[in-house]
Amino acid sequence: MKKSILAAASLILIIAISLSIVAYIVLTNNASTNEPTNEPSNYTYKIVKTYPHDTNSFTEGLVYQDGVLYESTGLVGQSSLRRVNLETGETLQSVSLTGDSFGEGITIFGDKIIQLTWMSHKGFVYNKTSLDELQQFSYQGEGWGLTHDDTRLIMSNGSAMLTFLDPTTFKVIGILEVTDGGEPVVNLNELEYVNGVVYANVWLQDRIAIINIQTGNVTGWINLAGIYPGENADPDNVLNGIAFDATSNRLFVTGKRWSQLFEIQLVPTG
Repeated sequence: MKKSILAAASLILIIAISLSIVAYIVLTNNASTNEPTNEPSNYTYKIVKTYPHDTNSFTEGLVYQDGVLYESTGLVGQSSLRRVNLETGETLQSVSLTGDSFGEGITIFGDKIIQLTWMSHKGFVYNKTSLDELQQFSYQGEGWGLTHDDTRLIMSNGSAMLTFLDPTTFKVIGILEVTDGGEPVVNLNELEYVNGVVYANVWLQDRIAIINIQTGNVTGWINLAGIYPGENADPDNVLNGIAFDATSNRLFVTGKRWSQLFEIQLVPTG
């Protein structure tokens, strides 16, 4: 009887040890997968088509929908929200921002256009068709880029943080740090939601970060060096403006006061 009890106890001990080992392996593997060990993919570009762009447009936000570009421009006293003909670059309709408002990122949510301002701590909501102002809202900190994932607004403020807002109340519902290899990616600017990820201009750099908005990890970099030689040496006229045509899977980029807007395809570089 004692031998049977000892044998049973030994068997239980062996099973417990085995389960502990399995649990350790599973936890270790899970921890490894959560580490940002994978290197981001790298892309360059191929220009598919070039369109004219207004050199007076200090581009801060860009959206494409239903055959039309919507553009937010900056600078105090020159800021606006515009509806633009993609093919000609002609401004079809425009609303000026008054006072000290410096226009920043925009997004289209349903039948409304939402626009941020830089340091005024306020945003504007417009009717998409008429561009009539419907309401204003406030937020903490600076406003830079704006997009959405169909359920949440996603906002940048020039740091490495993305802030998620309720699209109805504009209350903060989440904050996410963007990192590359564990290091924060600062100066996140204009944003565009593209097929489940967010593309973000990095201010003063000729590249776009591709961001997993579940983890904050940068999964890719788009190098746009050389896409626009520029017709003047103004250091403020940087790359800034991403729009995506979800229907035809077209990607557009431009910059502040650039004379051209580019439709591009991504080319992997290994």
